[in-house]
Amino acid sequence: MDLTNELFEKYENAEITIEELGDIHPSKYQLVDIRDEVSHRYGAIPNSKWIDGFMEQGRQGLLDREMGYVLYCMKGTQSLEMAAELRSLGYQCVSLKGGYGAYLTSIFQEADEERQKEVEKGIQKTFHKRLFTPFAKAINEYDMIHEGDRIAVCISGGKDSMLLAKLFQELKRHNKFHFELVFLVMDPGYSEINRTLIEKNAKLLGVPVTIFESTIFDTVYDIDKNPCYLCARMRRGHLYSKAKELGCNKIALGHHYDDVIETILMGMLYGAQVQTMMPKLHSTNFPGMELIRPMYYIREDDIIQWRDTYNLHFLQCACRFTDTCTSCRDDGTSASKRMEIKNLIATMKKGNPYVEGNIFKSMYNVNLSTVIQYKDKNGVRHNFLEEYDQ
Repeated sequence: MDLTNELFEKYENAEITIEELGDIHPSKYQLVDIRDEVSHRYGAIPNSKWIDGFMEQGRQGLLDREMGYVLYCMKGTQSLEMAAELRSLGYQCVSLKGGYGAYLTSIFQEADEERQKEVEKGIQKTFHKRLFTPFAKAINEYDMIHEGDRIAVCISGGKDSMLLAKLFQELKRHNKFHFELVFLVMDPGYSEINRTLIEKNAKLLGVPVTIFESTIFDTVYDIDKNPCYLCARMRRGHLYSKAKELGCNKIALGHHYDDVIETILMGMLYGAQVQTMMPKLHSTNFPGMELIRPMYYIREDDIIQWRDTYNLHFLQCACRFTDTCTSCRDDGTSASKRMEIKNLIATMKKGNPYVEGNIFKSMYNVNLSTVIQYKDKNGVRHNFLEEYDQ
């Protein structure tokens, strides 16, 4: 198969645009996503592949030299560097200009009232049992919303927070008692394309967002140790501060059931501690403010199915400084570690289909008489020997 004229010589700068790619028959190239596996699973260009160890295979001469390769990352910078290296090794390879962000921009649909109604009808009917029912259940069981609350629904631009906004809108329509909503978006220094995608998705879904700017990305840019953890802490603080300024007494985040069980295992395996992601908690730095997680019982697979059913495209990571999103999580944890945990749970589930539920329920069945040591709510440590001979 001779692809030289199309994917090697023609594109001398090793870049190809979305429009140019559309002129080449799909059988003549392989579209490769070089972002991390988490990002690929979250959302990818149709017919693209995530290949474990792709670059290393190329360096070892193991890739098919008769095949043309089109690489993409989030913004097109890392894929361009990789394409250039593979070309120097004799492969027919180019980078997709603008990356996944350019793809999202090219397919984005303008706001349409009928489309918005279709998505809302899905929450009311098709996905009511899987999305709205567990949403309402968590709110009721954990007593999350009270008469007169003013809640800042925090929107990052991803699938979880956008669904959270739509679920709150649906809850508001039931109007069992009075509470107010503010759909809050913080721009910590997004690139223009990411800011635009968030704004367009909000308009498409009929979510009236309040956007405010901060300089968090610039602040953490030169931090060498745990910049993502610091970024996450700073973003949380800015959200609390802005919400309080707007008269809110609560902020709502879009963490779901799978986030909870992954956090439990990550704490044990990487942090040597037993803890969970609480459904609600009081802020220690902002008196009178509370954080709630109404999607506590919602499964991520159901969120993904909702997203894909209505052909919605959201950001996974809007960090200005990474292309692969390997370390960008809104809780500051590593996405690669999250994927390790996801894969571990998937493996265990093959032998025990109840493993996810068991992990979740384990935090409801802690027997302190069988715990060597624990910390109380004031942070004081207690050892089992204290009462052993009593």
